Order: sequence, then structure tokens, then C-alpha cells
Amino acid sequence: MVRLVLVLGDQLTEALPALRAADPARDVVMMAEVMAEATYARHHPQKIALFFAAMRKFAATLQAQGWRVVYSPLDDPDNTHTIPGEVMRRAAEHGAAEVVVTEPGEWRLIAALEALPLPVAMIADDRFFCTRAEFADWAQGRKELRMEWFYREMRRRSGVLMEGDSPAGGRWNYDTENRKPAAADLFRPAPVEFQPDETTEAVLWLVELHFSNNFGNLHPFRWATDRVGALAALDHFITHALPDFGATQDAMLAGDPVLNHALLSPYLNLGLLTPREVVAAAEAAWRAGRVPIASAEGFIRQILGWREFVRGVYFHEGPGYTARNALGHGRALPGAYWGSATQMACLAQVVGQTRDRAYAHHIQRLMVAGNFALLAGVDPAQVHAWFLSVYIDAVEWVEAPNTLGMSQFADGGVVGSKPYVSSGAYIDRMSDYCAACAYRVKDRTGPRACPFNLLYWHFLHRHRDRFARNPRMGAIYAGWNRRPEADRTRLLTEADAWLARLDAGEAV
Repeated sequence: MVRLVLVLGDQLTEALPALRAADPARDVVMMAEVMAEATYARHHPQKIALFFAAMRKFAATLQAQGWRVVYSPLDDPDNTHTIPGEVMRRAAEHGAAEVVVTEPGEWRLIAALEALPLPVAMIADDRFFCTRAEFADWAQGRKELRMEWFYREMRRRSGVLMEGDSPAGGRWNYDTENRKPAAADLFRPAPVEFQPDETTEAVLWLVELHFSNNFGNLHPFRWATDRVGALAALDHFITHALPDFGATQDAMLAGDPVLNHALLSPYLNLGLLTPREVVAAAEAAWRAGRVPIASAEGFIRQILGWREFVRGVYFHEGPGYTARNALGHGRALPGAYWGSATQMACLAQVVGQTRDRAYAHHIQRLMVAGNFALLAGVDPAQVHAWFLSVYIDAVEWVEAPNTLGMSQFADGGVVGSKPYVSSGAYIDRMSDYCAACAYRVKDRTGPRACPFNLLYWHFLHRHRDRFARNPRMGAIYAGWNRRPEADRTRLLTEADAWLARLDAGEAV
């Protein structure tokens, strides 16, 4: 009996569970570029191009290994342009009576495949350190799901950065050595970039034809589109950038959008790299004495800790997670997120970088784009849709908990115990953005007061009932209460006026 082995665009791993369970002599692998997946979010053109080019090359790799592969390019005239439609078309063509697939990373696709009128064998995705079942066991009975405790458990289970039963170096984290402001450095290694080959150029032409109206510039396209390139990017990061990664991981510089960041998340999320091999490479570099433990731990924490944690949360919380809005926010996403004029230098910098590169690092996303949306009271569904659309590494299982949980507190505290909000002081401390801004980061009120300063206190005031008793925020509210009433009234009045201009569509 022929079985159809479905490989999705974020499952480009040769050791994929569905492929391991299949027989190359009998089964048929199918892959498809479909409009439904290219348009369910308003994806950045570079993101679409990366997926399609990587999928085409992966299909060619499987064919070279002896698999029968049927591939539906976007411009195939017979393309049904949905994954279920292509599954049924290919099943009919090849007489397949069953579909085998590695469990998708989105509830949307799980539901679509479960609704097929064919038997579908969904195999658990074992490309992660922690399975869904293991996370559910860890989460059972806990009042709070906190990444720090999960991360420590993952360290113990995996043995990563461990010395027997103790953490390497005697500490679980090295935040005091990490997360420092950065200065411009002409000698900082540039990230490795890749020139499009013939396959990628054909995809770029296709994307230009169909998606040129999407937000984001397609060119220059710098990304690797196969495993060879992804491994080269990993080696470059470990050798040249990881040694200084820790100290600059939270810094932001207008003239240096990458700093010492890895740019590996797209390859991890497509499956071209596995988290185990990336973590192993970082740990090996530390054990060989090439990388300080603070940098190795800070980087490994993002993968073994945070990435695994948010995947667990996404599946643990269920398909309704993306509809949550615990704070009741409903403001429309400002046009500045789509490139409209703004006088806020930090937001203009992050959005401009996102437009040009389909990339911004985690602090740019969290403490500028996310922080402003949260302070302004933007509808979290719109914030989620934006983050899912514009970043090249955005797939829903990782993006949604980061956006709705950590960034917007829309899940009411599942991911974080308090909202990640700050005034302009944090941005000023960790970046060089404020020096070139039309607003004054030191001003709390007045015509040139930094909007983050106004909105920070406005946010805390309007959500006092929820957060005043939070043990991590009590001192902040105590400081607010000590201010003269006239000062508080002036600040809130000016914040209201600023938000009114925002609602009116003025360039702010």
C-alpha cells in the first residue's frame, strides 16, 4: 500500500520522524507551495522566499537520496493552493490510502489535516529537547509555569552545561556579566551572508511577481536556503560572534542591527538545523576554552530554555491561546508599524530594520516594538498578526507565546509573572537611539516628552487593580503614589492627549 508522506515547510530535516517511518521503495513524499500558507498572514517577502527556496532544495536532496518526491510549485496550474487540497490531489494520483506526517507546529494545520477524509498518521515531532507529553508532565499541578524552573530542569535532563548534578561554573545564569550596553565597533565581525543561486533566484522572481505589495523589501536577500549554508552560518557564529554574544545580547545600535546575534533562528525553525546540534556546538566551544561561560550560557538559555518553553506553552494552552486579551486592549496598530512616518527614533529604527532585513533581535522586538504596543493599549491580536507577518523566523508556535505572553501579557501571566514594560530610560540605557530622537528621553512631561515615559505611567495607572499587588511591581506603584497629585494629573492628561493624536492617525 502506497502512503503519502507529507513534509511541511518548517520540517526540512532529513531525520524527520515521518521520513524515518516511511519506506523509500514504496511511499511517496509530497511537498507543496500553496497560496493558503503564503497568505494566511501578510508575510514579509523574504520570509516567503526563504521557505520556498529551502523547500525546493530539500525536495531535491530527498530525490537524490532515492525518495519519490512530488512537489507542487506555486505556479503549477493544477495547484489547489491549500495543503489539504494538495494532499487529496496527490493521494488520488498515486493511489495512496494513508497520509503520514510529522505533527505540525500549528493548531491550524493540525485541525486541517485531522479533517481530511483519509487516515492521517501524525507522528510526534522529536526534533526538540522536550516533547509535548514531557512538558505536560512538568506543568501538571504547577500554579505558575516559569521558564527559569523549566530551564533548570532541562539542563538536568540533558546534561548540558552541567558538572555532575551542579550547573557548570556553580551558577544557573550569568546575567550580571551579560546584558550590557554596547558601543560601535568597526572590528565586530559581520554576519555571514549568502548570495542567491539559480534556485533561489527563481523563487525571488516568483515572490516578486505575487507578493510585491507585502510589507518588506525582498532585496537584498542574504539568507542561506539549504543545510550546507545553515551549517556554515552556525560555524561562523560559534567562531566569530558567540565569544562576545553575552555582553551585547540586549544592546541596540542604530548602525549595527546584528551585533553579535546568531541569525540562526530561521534555520532552526525551518528544520535546517536542530536545537541539539546548535546547543552542542555552543557548549563544545565553551569546554574547549574558546568562549566564556557567560556567553555560552546566555545563548544556550535562549534555545534549551526559552525556545523549548514557549513551544510547551503553545501546545499546553491549546488552540484558543491566540485569542486571549487579558488586559482588554483594543487600540488599532499604529501605521508606524507598517512604515508610516514617526518621530520616535527607536520605533523607526526597528521597523525600518524589519522592513529591510525581515529581522530584529529579541530586545528590539520586546522592548521597542512590543513595549510600545503594550503601553499604548494595542489590540494583542493585531500585534500578534504583525509579528507573525514581518519576521523571517516567525512560525506560530514560537511567535504567539513570545508576542501574546511575554510581550503583551495578553495571556494574563502564563508566560511571565509581570508585564515587560519600561519607560524611555531602559531604551536610552541599552541603545544609542535616543540621541537622534525628536523627543527627549529625560522629559516626563511637556511637548517633547518621550512617549514611552508618558505611556509607561498611563499603563500602570489604568491597570492598577491588576498589578498593584504584584510583588515585583509594588515598589513602582509606591513611587507613583508618592508623586504630587498635580504631577500625576498632568502626566495622565498629556498621555491621553498623545494617545488621541495616535488614534487620529497623526504622525507621532
